[in-house]
Amino acid sequence: MTRVLVVEDDSQLLKALSISLRARTYEVDTAPDGATALRLAAVRPPDAVLLDLGLPDLDGLDVIKGLRGRSGIPILVVSARRAEAEKIEALDTGADDYITKPFGMEELLARLRVALRNKAPAPPGNDARLVIRTEDFTVDLTAKKATSGGQDIRLTPTEWHLLELLLRNPGRLISQQQMLQEVWGPAYGDHTNYLRVYMAQLRRKLESDPSRPRHLITEPGMGYRFEE
Repeated sequence: MTRVLVVEDDSQLLKALSISLRARTYEVDTAPDGATALRLAAVRPPDAVLLDLGLPDLDGLDVIKGLRGRSGIPILVVSARRAEAEKIEALDTGADDYITKPFGMEELLARLRVALRNKAPAPPGNDARLVIRTEDFTVDLTAKKATSGGQDIRLTPTEWHLLELLLRNPGRLISQQQMLQEVWGPAYGDHTNYLRVYMAQLRRKLESDPSRPRHLITEPGMGYRFEE
């Protein structure tokens, strides 16, 4: 059974999330603060984490760093912070998704399912290229490993899913709708803002000059493609 750690200091929201998750057969651990969350994650490793950023003891970003120090599990931030810079900072720190409060419970559960699905490695096709090398970075699709200049690059499961989709189709334009449906599911075919944020993340991590990308190319209004 899938275990979810919910980290939230609002007791009513914590209870509502726990009830909804258990009703859908998830196992649930709860933490009202960051220290408890990190302790529970060490003792009872979860399969995914729902994390509020505004905790009474630690900033949620510090909790993300603590979790990322030991695990690559999906981390979904659930926060009232709406500024784009704060969302990008959370994603840069290691979150896989960012949901702003207030939110619909069904949307949250859908995003959790997507995050858990993206965590599982996709089986490569018979003709899949396993290692892709460019002047800026190298990606081993089987080992789920990216490097640049001899240094490992940490990518979230969602970033991996997007990158793999592009790398397995070199030179081919992948439409925005196809990328959204492949990674987030059919209900997210018009959420192009997700792509802008995550593609910017990938460029910052992989491109030598993210403002003038050589490999992860945008075709305005249409989609994205990978060029070697």
